[in-house]
Amino acid sequence: MPRRHALTHRIERNSAASVRSWEKPSQHIARKMKADACLHMGWGRLFFAHTFEDQQKLGVALQEEKLGQRDVAFYVRDPHVIVSYAPQELFLDPSHTYRIWLSQYRFGRDRPQGLVIRRIQTRRDIEELNRIYESRQMVVADPEYLWAHRRSRVLTYIVAEDVATGDIVGVTAGVDHELFFHDPENGSSLWSLAVDGRATLPGIGEALVRYLCEHYHALGRAYMDLSVMHNNAHAVKLYEKLGFKRVPVFCLKHKSPINEPLYVSPKLEESLNPYAEIIIREARRRGIAVKIIDADEAYFTLSYGGRSITCRESLTALTSAISMSWCDNKVLTLRLLAQAGLSVPEQIEAGDDDELTAFLDKHQRLVVKPARGEQGQGISVDLRSHAEVVKAVERAKAYCDKVIVEQMAPGTDLRIIVIGDEVVAAAIRKPPEVNGTGQHTIAELIDKLSRRRQATTGGESRIPVDEETKRCVASAGYSLEDILPADETLVVRKTANLHTGGTIHDVTADLHPTLIEAAEQAARALNMPVVGLDFLVPAIDKPEYVVIEANERPGLANHEPQPTAERFIDLLFPQSR
Repeated sequence: MPRRHALTHRIERNSAASVRSWEKPSQHIARKMKADACLHMGWGRLFFAHTFEDQQKLGVALQEEKLGQRDVAFYVRDPHVIVSYAPQELFLDPSHTYRIWLSQYRFGRDRPQGLVIRRIQTRRDIEELNRIYESRQMVVADPEYLWAHRRSRVLTYIVAEDVATGDIVGVTAGVDHELFFHDPENGSSLWSLAVDGRATLPGIGEALVRYLCEHYHALGRAYMDLSVMHNNAHAVKLYEKLGFKRVPVFCLKHKSPINEPLYVSPKLEESLNPYAEIIIREARRRGIAVKIIDADEAYFTLSYGGRSITCRESLTALTSAISMSWCDNKVLTLRLLAQAGLSVPEQIEAGDDDELTAFLDKHQRLVVKPARGEQGQGISVDLRSHAEVVKAVERAKAYCDKVIVEQMAPGTDLRIIVIGDEVVAAAIRKPPEVNGTGQHTIAELIDKLSRRRQATTGGESRIPVDEETKRCVASAGYSLEDILPADETLVVRKTANLHTGGTIHDVTADLHPTLIEAAEQAARALNMPVVGLDFLVPAIDKPEYVVIEANERPGLANHEPQPTAERFIDLLFPQSR
């Protein structure tokens, strides 16, 4: 029999027994398995519950979970019984289990361009792996444990690397059940799939899943299982596309601060955006009462110890109407900051054509923006011709009658969050860009990236295909219907605003002291208790800068894992620390 046919035959033969993984194994089967199998994954322990003869013993082991880790009991036969032993300590995880029979796996025809899928090899790989986990609010792994087990055949951590940049853009892990506990059903499983929300290449998650499918198929494993949260529609769609089917397998977890969102009282009936929810979660964690005033506009009131404060996301009643009006008027904002001795770019009001021409001749590259507005609406960047500036002015007038033409200062877009006159977080913001595959049009690449950005930001970030996007694509010599060559990177908008597809990269620990001082001075000059300040800097570790805007309602959720929500609640209710 040819090798491939023999392998397929072995997989199919083993598949017949694998339905028993969620049933009590016979004594004959149980004798073949390692008893009480528990594998450390780096971020916690993975218990194979069907290897435990004493299910109460499994419940006790789960309660011994270490602080800062997340243990999982998988293939639990009678979860309701185990929970009954310790109902205050254990809970049934609200996740589904999906399985793919590897004998039925269909190999992908097209491999993603510009992407390498491989095992972790360096300590930098592990640092990037944890960066991605942290950005997706997942439990980070012990770096020393992963390094010591990087060549393990039982636990396989793999990463997706962007060839053009060298960045790690995705990660997942696989477990070989046969090698670990002599699984008579010859299975395997996938864990902790995560894709960097800032990644520009399409198909990263699919490539990682396929890698493990083909890895375990080559080893002759019968199936691969995975656990996914019941409401993760994006992931479920991917798994079902690849041929995974839902199976009746359950998980148990320990009640801990990490798992708290999975078992505490349900979310408020009205769903709010991520910028309001991060504040509400922190408030409820401290026992602060929350009353939703208007969910669509993210207005809510927090009450604690006889004190009530109304908020709209991070904008509160502590911000005066005068300060808010200063921030709302971009011309006045820069004037006040300049009076405070801070460096700001030169600007004029659009109107006089001769003045506009002279201003362009002087600075060569300009920015056009509405005098009032938010979320990057109506802003055009890096305009170099009179015709481009005139068109941009007309577009900006759709948002505000008064339009500003501003000197384009060179450098990196930096957002600094100041709460209570202290810098709490800082991040550089990069405009959206797509990577060519040689197969997809630019419009298709933008659509794929936009959908991924929406999925990772709770719908707050998307790339509009408007005149500004078309202008940026055209300035690079392309149209939206052109196929972008493989490995070529194209910036599709010049603005780095999150709401129009920009990405955020935390740099809090690397800020130059002059930038910290300038941000705190700006907050005081504007009398803002909470403010997001936009800088342009040649480098974050150098003192040169210009301040270009102040935002009275900065998105605190964009700066996790920095403690923006914690410091915000500290400001409002210091006695709740």
